[in-house]
Formats: sequence, structure tokens, C-alpha cells
Amino acid sequence: MAITLVNPDGLPKPEVYRQLSIATGSKLVFLAGQVARDADGGKVGEGDLAAQVEQSYLNIATALAEVGGSFDDVAKLTVYVVDWTPDKMPLLGEGVTRAAAKLGIDPVKPITLLGVAALGEPDLLVEVEAVAVLD
Repeated sequence: MAITLVNPDGLPKPEVYRQLSIATGSKLVFLAGQVARDADGGKVGEGDLAAQVEQSYLNIATALAEVGGSFDDVAKLTVYVVDWTPDKMPLLGEGVTRAAAKLGIDPVKPITLLGVAALGEPDLLVEVEAVAVLD
């Protein structure tokens, strides 16, 4: 595998993400932010943060499969959530957990979570960017 996840000594050791990843592969993959749209561009989970997170993660896996990768190759995620407040954390976690169950993956990665005022379309609640490294 091209990615090794680490929580170094001297930093907090969160359960839901890792502080860093070490990438040893030779092909970098930068995915555009993935949102709650199906393959035909149809809306998924309107008004439902957990459903939109789940679909965003599934879309990342679909994109990586196209280039011979998988979610295991993800080195870093950036998650943008509209009107973020800490009380939304359980919904974010629920969406990640559902996607992980469907994909059979460990979703724990280095992650940056950002609250934003809006995304590109008014029905979107979350957008997830990924950087992956393939051998």
C-alpha cells in the first residue's frame, strides 16, 4: 500500500482521523470536490447531511476505482460543511460510517474540516475533496 497513517507521539491521537499520512507511491490523484450527486447528476439526500456525506465518500471511491485505486489510497481529505456547528458532528460521522460499511473500508484519514457559508449549488450541504497516492 502507498499510504501509511500515523498519529505521532507529542500530538493528540484522535479516534476519527490521523494526524498525517506517509505516501510512497508514484502517482498522485487530486479529486475535485465530490458532492451528493448520483452518476446521472441527480440530487441525493436533499436536506440530509448524513446522506450527502455518504454519497460524497461513495463518489470518491467510484472516481478512484476508475484510475485503478481505492479509498485505501486516500492520503488526505478536506471536508467543507455548510453552516458548520459542532452539533452536526454525529451526522457527519453517520454518513462516513454508512459509506465505510458499503465500501468495506477504514475511513480514518488525515482530514481538514471547514465550515463554509455556501457551496456551488443551494441544496448542497457538504463537499469532500481527496488526494490519493497510487503505486
